[in-house]
Amino acid sequence: MVSRVPKNPAPVLTLAVSARFALGLFAGLSSVSAAQAFDPEAGRSKTAAVAPDPLFKDPRSALRQGIQGYQAGDFAASVSALKYAADGGQPLARWKLGKMYASGDGVQHDDYKAFQYFTQIVSSFDQDIADPREIPIISSAFVSIGVYSLSGIPNTAVKRNPQRALEMFHYAATNFGDAHAQFNLARMYLDGNGVPKNARQAIPWLNYAADKNHTEAQAVLGDILFSGSAGMPVRRSLGLMYLTLAREAASEDAKHRWIVDLYETAVGSATDKDKQLAHIELGQHLNRRVR
Repeated sequence: MVSRVPKNPAPVLTLAVSARFALGLFAGLSSVSAAQAFDPEAGRSKTAAVAPDPLFKDPRSALRQGIQGYQAGDFAASVSALKYAADGGQPLARWKLGKMYASGDGVQHDDYKAFQYFTQIVSSFDQDIADPREIPIISSAFVSIGVYSLSGIPNTAVKRNPQRALEMFHYAATNFGDAHAQFNLARMYLDGNGVPKNARQAIPWLNYAADKNHTEAQAVLGDILFSGSAGMPVRRSLGLMYLTLAREAASEDAKHRWIVDLYETAVGSATDKDKQLAHIELGQHLNRRVR
């Protein structure tokens, strides 16, 4: 049942997925001239004025050095360069630092510092001049702020603020089509976490996320459809299809054990007809994705 599903995932969830986009963004740095990189009319991010540093030519060069240092395992040099780039307004530098502090990757784990860097991204975002290539990391920052706002950060000024979380998730879900935002928004409505419980509000967001191959959304949606929970009509074959997709994508880590449990429970109670129809549903679903 849905009650067995863990509530909102840790911020690391969104960061790990968005890293693929960040790597692609960084790969394009060398092909963009400095003039293009800092020209708002060309759709690039604004660059803040920072004090000159003999180690870095400019914030964008510092960003490049920071990523190179990280890839080489020189975290001290990487953090120094990334901080200079972040102070100069580079969203990717802020995102990378937020990711590092959120997961304790090369630095001491510090959720408050991570929150501050993600907040800088959100606060400086201007949709009129934002570089389209940066949208995935900007969206990731919105979602991370939302996740932190759901529970707060102990012993800091960041207190639990479900309304703020709702705003962050809704903005990223609506404007960026972010699957993590859509899933977290659905969870808030399913759990009644800071908002009245409303499964009918949740289901469309689960559908959007599941159609983007969001594993957790597929598992939750599949469980609801298969069991007819949350006041929704039973659709066992479709539910089993989504649970199958989620099971195939789930890792063997403990964090995904609940997905395995939901799948095994459903398969154990499914009839041969349920399985046959689920197989047909799965084939149709995969065909739609290929088109």
